[in-house]
Formats: sequence, structure tokens, C-alpha cells
Amino acid sequence: MEKDPNKGFVAVLGWSLRCIDALENFDRRYIVVAPPWAEDYAKEHNIPFISWDFERLNDRSYELAITLQEMGVDVAVPLFEETVEWAGAVNSVLLDNPRLLGQSMLFRDKSLMKRRAQLGGIRVGIFEEAMDRNDVIRFLKRVNQTLLKLDGDPNDPIHFKAFDKAGCLGHRVIRTADDVATISDDEFPALMESHLSGWEFAVEAWIKDRKIQFLNISEYVSLGYSVFVPATPELEKWRGRITQEIEKLIEVFDIDFGFIHPEYFVTSDGTMYFGEVAYRPPGFNVFELLERVYEFNGYQALVMAFDPKTTQEELDAFFPTPVEDANGHAGCFGVYPRRRVVSELSLPDETVNDPYFEFHELVPPLEQKVTKRSAFGTHWGLIYFHGEDPHRLRDLLKAQEDLDFYV
Repeated sequence: MEKDPNKGFVAVLGWSLRCIDALENFDRRYIVVAPPWAEDYAKEHNIPFISWDFERLNDRSYELAITLQEMGVDVAVPLFEETVEWAGAVNSVLLDNPRLLGQSMLFRDKSLMKRRAQLGGIRVGIFEEAMDRNDVIRFLKRVNQTLLKLDGDPNDPIHFKAFDKAGCLGHRVIRTADDVATISDDEFPALMESHLSGWEFAVEAWIKDRKIQFLNISEYVSLGYSVFVPATPELEKWRGRITQEIEKLIEVFDIDFGFIHPEYFVTSDGTMYFGEVAYRPPGFNVFELLERVYEFNGYQALVMAFDPKTTQEELDAFFPTPVEDANGHAGCFGVYPRRRVVSELSLPDETVNDPYFEFHELVPPLEQKVTKRSAFGTHWGLIYFHGEDPHRLRDLLKAQEDLDFYV
């Protein structure tokens, strides 16, 4: 597509073919900054490319910023959790705003993030940092003591999360001292938090000039397994309150532009607890689900939210009206093999014959033995569904948990 020189020139940090495809068909100039292993593919397909190793944020971020600045790049857009700090460091130079580096660190460190939220008057659960397994046992005991549990009562669970990993990676639910014993030394330091019971959901919000341009509520059916958009009417009725919470986040985390993906819990009395917030696209291909129901591309929207040259008129014309403009509901289910040994991919008839089933991204197993899942683990692929009735879709996604896709 023809590129408009009056619009921003963006650098995307991280390798995503879906994103590259979206930007090829968009009016912004772009360059991909990604690890060396992607270079040959980029050259072969004429993708503008800079090879960069994102292993650890270091003083070379300034070197990257100057390289991009000399090319005329206006802003850097992080695609993955590991590139959020790099984008903050680069943008602090490109946009001449040193505060952006500190802000990106808040988005990366779950403990700092919770403290910042708490200082800003946002409601969070009880949390602490853990340096070793003894800290975890102490926290488990203290939380249950606070809940007035008696000897012999089952413990209320606590959550153990890696400081800086995305989503479900490094997330464990701890109930007993035996669970603590399975945590390896390299998972410390980590964040521990009390269990919040309630309805868990996520939000995707595109922000420009401190204003929400589009807000989606993603409903989780089972964390780590399934999600759908837009949410059921029962969750959508909280949209007004959820919008207020996002506005509070914009204020507390000082967000002028970009995209955020926070997670919340809402209790039966309507109390809303903040879980965490990410400054990059969500997992579980939520952008693809949004495109299925709203027909706008999330990656193009991402670039517009970051580009300092984007106008309000352009944003108003780009985004649909939430819920109202959706052509039904779209969801996906992440498949984990339920057996220890598998030999082939076998899609259940009740899945593929369901009128809501659309397609899947599962591949035959490369090896027969299924590695034991530590914490939530990583799914083997996604199955996509679309239909009119959100309750039927929710039940269908839940039902997939009891089926075998690998036998």
C-alpha cells in the first residue's frame, strides 16, 4: 500500500508476521526491529528490518534510539512483553521525554506496578515480593491466618507470578507447602498475591491524548484456556465502571498514548480489583478475534495510537462503536494435551461439526511424550469459534476442556 510521508514512521519492536502483514496494508512507513534469526526472512520478503538482540535491557538502547532517529523514525511500538522496556528507552529519546523509560519499567515489574496502582488509590489484593521458598510459605500462612482459617481447614490459595513475564507464564496457584516445594530457584524473585474471587476479565484500550479511543472487554471463560469478545451483556453492563477504572489507570500511570491490556476482577457486589496491566498487545490472538467481529485491524490501531502524527479525525473514522457494531461474538480455545503420551492430532466431531466452529491452528505432535506443564504452561494451538449467542459460545468454549484433541 502507498505510504503517506505526512504520517508517522514507526519502528515495531519484535517479530510478528500478523503485524507485518497489517502494516504492509497500511499507510504508515514502518521498520521491524527483531532478533537476528528473522533477518533472512525479512531480506527475502523485502521487509524493512534492523537486527537487534532484546535479551536484556542495556545501555545499547541509546544506540538503537539514535539509529532509528537518524532514519527519521518517530516512535517505537512494543509488540511483546520483552520489548516494552526497550520501547520506553527508545521513545524517551525519540520523543524527548525521559519519563517514558521509568513508565515502561512500571509496566514490566509486577511488584512496582501494584505499588504504583495502590498509591494512586486503585484497589488491589494483598501482595508481597518473594526472594525464596520460605517467603512463599510465610505469605501463604499469613494470608490464611488473616482469613481466620482454623487448623484442618483447606487453605485459600495464593498466586505466585514471575516479576516480568507475560500473562500465564510463570504463574502458579499455591495451596500447600508441597506446591511451594515444586518452585525452582530460578523463578525467584517473584510476586505473591492473595486470591481474588470474582469474575476475571481483561480490557484492551487504545489511548491517544490521554483519551480512550476504543475499549474492548474480553471475557475469560477459563484463565489460560479461553476468551471471547465482546463480553456477555452481564459483563458489558459494567462498561461504565470499567471505563472509569481505565481512566484512573491513565491518570495513575501517566499514559499519554499507546495501548494497554489490563486485567481485573469484579465481585458480585460490583467491587473492582486491579490485577495487572501490560503495555503491549494481548495474548490468545485477541486482535484477531476483534477483527473477526469489528473488521478493524488491531495492529494498525496500535500504530495509530503510538504515532504522534495521528489525528483525532483519523481515529474517529477508524474505530467502530463497541458492542453495537459487532457482528456476533468470536472466541478461541487454547488446546493442551490431556494425556501423557500422544501420537496424533484428532479433532473431536462435536467440535468441528458445531455451527460456531470456524478453523483451528493445531498441528500434528512432533514428539509423543507430552512435557509436564509447569504453572499454566503454553498451549499447543488455538481453535476459533464465532456465533450470535455469547452464552452458547461461552458454554461451548468451556466444553472443549473435557475433550481430547491429541490421542
